[in-house]
Amino acid sequence: MNIAELERALRQLRLGGMAGVLETRLRQAQSAPMAPIDLIACLVSDELTRRSDRLLERRRKEARFRDANRTLDNFDFTFNPKMNRSLVFDLATCRFIDKREDALFLGPGGTGKSHLAQAIGQAAILQGHRVRYREAHVLLDELADAVMDGSRKQYMAELTAIPLLILDDFGMRKLPLTAAEDLLEIVIRRYERASTVLTSNRPVEDWGKLLGDTAAVSSMLDRLLHHGHVLKCGPRSWRTKTPAE
Repeated sequence: MNIAELERALRQLRLGGMAGVLETRLRQAQSAPMAPIDLIACLVSDELTRRSDRLLERRRKEARFRDANRTLDNFDFTFNPKMNRSLVFDLATCRFIDKREDALFLGPGGTGKSHLAQAIGQAAILQGHRVRYREAHVLLDELADAVMDGSRKQYMAELTAIPLLILDDFGMRKLPLTAAEDLLEIVIRRYERASTVLTSNRPVEDWGKLLGDTAAVSSMLDRLLHHGHVLKCGPRSWRTKTPAE
């Protein structure tokens, strides 16, 4: 069996990582004498790396982050120095996901809530968790579409199963009349089963008026805060930052 035939065989076995570097690794083994077990170890490592990279790529695609480049490394904590950065990094360890806890990021627009939520989502993916990111109004639109095409039960089951659900920008857009009922159902289904991160520029005291259902909001907050973490962002906004600052 020549190299081309061996590469084809490896691809048939779904070992594309090995196939892609086979010729290079063989040349390496010839130029610097390498024990057979070391050559095999290199090829296996190449395959595992490729599979890991592809899994991360699939997980990020599934999450559908609005800004895929948002990480903790490019977040400027000095802009709002009173922010509880210890809590941020604690959440980034993703222990809260293992404990099925929740988090609320609250503060004015432009204070980094979405950035931090997506950064924690990225950290969760790196640590092996599945993540779904949606702006609150987008998720409710998707749920409405699922009702129309008869797939609501399946859609809700998928939401319940995702280890980390990020609901961003709650309160930024006008929500449908069923929003309170739908959001409460999502929170109840996920309560103590999976973790939810919710960001909002509206104080929780305004949520009842926003959704038009104080009782539903009270029930929702009761569950989110029972095992929840609250991060207050701000007060300064990046969007109102002056050039001189």
